[in-house]
Amino acid sequence: MSENELIERARAGDEDAFSELVAAHAEQVYGALRRFGLDPDEADEAALEVFVRAWRGLARFEGRAKLSTWLYRISFNEAQRALSRRRPPGADPSADGEDPVAALAEDELHGPDARALDREFGEVLDGALAQLPPEWRVAVVLRDLEGLSTEEAAEITGLRQAAFKSRLHRGRMRLRELLASYLDEV
Repeated sequence: MSENELIERARAGDEDAFSELVAAHAEQVYGALRRFGLDPDEADEAALEVFVRAWRGLARFEGRAKLSTWLYRISFNEAQRALSRRRPPGADPSADGEDPVAALAEDELHGPDARALDREFGEVLDGALAQLPPEWRVAVVLRDLEGLSTEEAAEITGLRQAAFKSRLHRGRMRLRELLASYLDEV
């Protein structure tokens, strides 16, 4: 069954169809929430809220954008709510002691050395992302890590494309500076 058919069935109240949509997008939503700066517990809680809001708002989903783009928008809003509730403000999301790439599926074709290097780079990348101002981090995450178009990412953040591109450029430049020493070592 296609995603559009599942959406239509879910709009009609079919919980099984909605469960299939959740299963198809849960990992993507959780990953985005983590990259927006939430720790694993916050991301779990926010992901649940994302899908509750999606269920409640499915009748208003117009289909002009992809379902994944709409879910990113809800995820972005939930991440902003969670980050605003944090104590103390400005707490370092990378200091939670968890493996920041634990949610990424390991590729069985890679050997232990490749997985260790991937894990190490993931930790360095997450640490560098955590040092970016939130508005730059969100731009980099949506465009470069989640692979959304500039138009989709600007819509999710509620910005004009020019403003989004400016944040993205600044975020990329700062991220490049933060990762330079690591990349020189590799």
